Amino acid sequence: MNLTKKILIALVLGVIAGIGLTFSSNDFFSAIDTYVLNPVGEIFLNLIMMIVVPIVFVSIVLGTAGLGDPSKLGKIGIKTIGFYLVTTAVALVIGLGVGLILEPGQAGTFDTENASYEEEAAPPIMDTFINIIPENPIEAMSTGNMLQIIAFAVFIGVALAILGEKTSGIHKLFEQANEILIFLVNAIMKTAPYGAFALIASAIGEAGLDALGSMAMYMVAVILALLIHGAVTYSLAIKGLGKASPIKFYKLFFPAMSVAFSTSSSSATLPVSMKMAQERLGVKKSISSFVQPLGATINMDGTAIMQAVATVFIAQVYAEPLGISQMLMVVLTATLASIGTAGVPGVGLIMLAMVLKQVGLPVDGIALIIGVDRLLDMLRTSLNITGDAACAYIISESDKRNEKDQAEQTA
Repeated sequence: MNLTKKILIALVLGVIAGIGLTFSSNDFFSAIDTYVLNPVGEIFLNLIMMIVVPIVFVSIVLGTAGLGDPSKLGKIGIKTIGFYLVTTAVALVIGLGVGLILEPGQAGTFDTENASYEEEAAPPIMDTFINIIPENPIEAMSTGNMLQIIAFAVFIGVALAILGEKTSGIHKLFEQANEILIFLVNAIMKTAPYGAFALIASAIGEAGLDALGSMAMYMVAVILALLIHGAVTYSLAIKGLGKASPIKFYKLFFPAMSVAFSTSSSSATLPVSMKMAQERLGVKKSISSFVQPLGATINMDGTAIMQAVATVFIAQVYAEPLGISQMLMVVLTATLASIGTAGVPGVGLIMLAMVLKQVGLPVDGIALIIGVDRLLDMLRTSLNITGDAACAYIISESDKRNEKDQAEQTA
């Protein structure tokens, strides 16, 4: 049995176990979660997180050095950010549309009097851009600051590309380090089914059926919007720009999607998603190494959909209808905030608070969705990393076609 089937079976069994635990007593669930599910899940997460920083740093250095011409990196960067901004805006429009059609906030009565949420301030956008350049690269690596790690790795990669033979020994060292990290990824992936089972069972057991029942329409709206974005937006991009079959793309990339579903972390899934993109989708390493780590930091289409649906939901619950100008403000604010708040812990809810304040809705409404946010986070993380891989695939295929055209012209 291959790894994909094992993970899929583990996820199904985890859902069944999680639902079963919702019928058990709190003491029983607490014991199972504390001594079995949580340790297994945390060990799996720690194993992956252990290699995230090294693999991102080494991969980007090699990828940047492999591009050779620094101007080529600039072109890839512009294409990447352009793709991410456009798909984020489309995701927000889909989320708003689904929310307005299904009206999840009209489905039941919600306790708004006792709803309270302590808002966290997002850093100013200019501070985020300034802080991309690390004062201390070692500190950036120890704290897992992805934007700073990416920036430092790009500088090292450009230096290696320009210096060429003078630094061939260092380049060889990075290649050998990459081999070690790939070996570790393959070894850690063998534990993925156990980690996936534990994480999903714990998440569903903790949420409970009561929370799931009261927020059913909101969950349906978010899930439907996520499916539409994946099935339509990404599929059209893969077919139209990547000249490939979307079904084949999703089939080959599914193991990474399932790991993202269980971990709820784009960064934690990064080693797996890069491996799947390079080995199964045929994405060039130099492009995958730059596009996917950047996407894990700034590309959050799934989060954007949650924000759009949640904004409509909260507006309906509080009986404060959204106008066209307010909905346009949601799209603009959330699209820009997806880059401006990159790398901030709990970024999804911070961005949602910013959007709600921008359109004049009560931030306390966030408290209504927190109970089911962990489960929805699993799905939107799967969508996020799929968007990263789709972008890398499209740019890689375009680069291959350009190289082929150039070879034919010179022949």
